[in-house]
Amino acid sequence: MAKHIFVTGGVASSLGKGLTASSLGRLLKARGLRVVMQKLDPYINVDPGTMNPFEHGEVFVTDDGFETDLDLGHYERFIDVNLKKNSSVTTGSIYQTVIARERRGDYLGKTVQVIPHVTDEIKRRVNLLAREDVDVVITEVGGTVGDIEILPFLEAIRQFRKDIGRDNVCYVHLTLVPSIGPGGEQKTKPTQHSVTELRSRGIQPDVIVCRTSEDLSESLKSKISMLCDVPKDAVISAADIPNIYELPIVLHKEGLDRYIINHLRLESGGGFELNLDSWLDLVARSSNLKESVKIGIIGKYVDHPDAYLSVVEALRHGGIFHGVAIDFEWIQAEEVTPMMAESMLGHLSGIVIPGGFGERGIEGKVAAAGFARESKLPCLGLCLGLQTMVIDYARNVAGLEHAHSREFKEDAPHLVIDLMEEQRTVKDLGGTMRLGAYVARLLPGSRVADLYGETIVSERHRHRFEVNSNYRSRLEEAGLVCSGESPDGSLVEFVELKDHPFWIGTQAHPEFKSRPDRAHPLFRGLIEAAIERQKG
Repeated sequence: MAKHIFVTGGVASSLGKGLTASSLGRLLKARGLRVVMQKLDPYINVDPGTMNPFEHGEVFVTDDGFETDLDLGHYERFIDVNLKKNSSVTTGSIYQTVIARERRGDYLGKTVQVIPHVTDEIKRRVNLLAREDVDVVITEVGGTVGDIEILPFLEAIRQFRKDIGRDNVCYVHLTLVPSIGPGGEQKTKPTQHSVTELRSRGIQPDVIVCRTSEDLSESLKSKISMLCDVPKDAVISAADIPNIYELPIVLHKEGLDRYIINHLRLESGGGFELNLDSWLDLVARSSNLKESVKIGIIGKYVDHPDAYLSVVEALRHGGIFHGVAIDFEWIQAEEVTPMMAESMLGHLSGIVIPGGFGERGIEGKVAAAGFARESKLPCLGLCLGLQTMVIDYARNVAGLEHAHSREFKEDAPHLVIDLMEEQRTVKDLGGTMRLGAYVARLLPGSRVADLYGETIVSERHRHRFEVNSNYRSRLEEAGLVCSGESPDGSLVEFVELKDHPFWIGTQAHPEFKSRPDRAHPLFRGLIEAAIERQKG
């Protein structure tokens, strides 16, 4: 039977439940345990796919084409497991399922209630991950204890211990110990109130992880232990750190994984000795980067960097691979013009044009792609980034004046970016996006084939507009290399230029598959080209 760990949070949001859960997952995996992770999100949206990035950060996409919360990106990067749609659960999806069952008559005329029908569905979703090939399921409960929308989830996980036995469930509660006043005195009262609130919902935490600016003293650990009724060695100090990949090491030094291993009686399963050597090497390399390269991100949500979280991390991974730190420069796409491009971009060593939706900032992205092309500035275009690179090339090299995308200008004379032909007459485009993993065939000898080291690759997608195949020959005759395509040859997946240090676009989102100890080939290639440019 799989063991279950539930991670809750209190006092304030954004304390780092996702990173704490991910770090715990890495520690358990380093002990040889088979770990899978899940996020229970209390918002009523069915998924975050329709949310503005300012609301909830980036939308992470799984291999099986599900749009999820960005915490799943942390999970995948830390435990190096490709998660699936079952790892993302929202209040909206729970109620959608319950109501559909009620309409079908599955409840046999009973009054449908939060308890037991909603809570039973939540438990069913958690149990879907408890397969025979899984040792531990780590479930993060979004929001904070005390939020009204979180109550059904707390009740469901409370029942879980009764359903499967006390030795099979561990509750980890993340809370805040703030430092107040001129002397920076650490205060435990918020933690006490948070635990009291959790206990009022029937859950006694087994472990309390305390977010602090500095390590907790032994006396404060004793105080929290006494007042919150947990053993002292179950009070874990998680002080601020400059490098998120250090967190598993910090938590291990505090004894978190050892305590949970004992609590869940996993020792009898074979010892599970810890082997953190590869992770320690990663942290050592990522914490001792002496040089840096300046990379610009040309986006429309640059005031909210979480909108590009996976891009940022993938760039950092590429930097770690090459032994350099990334000096990020956030550039508002709306402000980039052909006249201003030199002053805004000329000092950079490389740029990324990330994905997005909506017309705002499009011309700035096109101008950035054009400047990078002409000035030999290394440039990586992701999804919409590829599309803006194609628009630039069509307008300024292939002679297709006023070329554009149907998404932004339907009456443009040359729609070099368009819907697939069968979708052009569809009025309701809901559910027509290409989502999830798709295979691409790379052109042998191309730059992307060299970077990947193979000619058949799979990347995750999230878009509905494509390079218009009617213009492909015109673009190729003008020198654009369509270096990757769908297996049937109908869709362009990668573009590049031959006589350029690095001007590559992909219709996919390769950032979702990058790992801290296994940087994605495209991001490695971009950073390598940026280093060469910086050397002059």
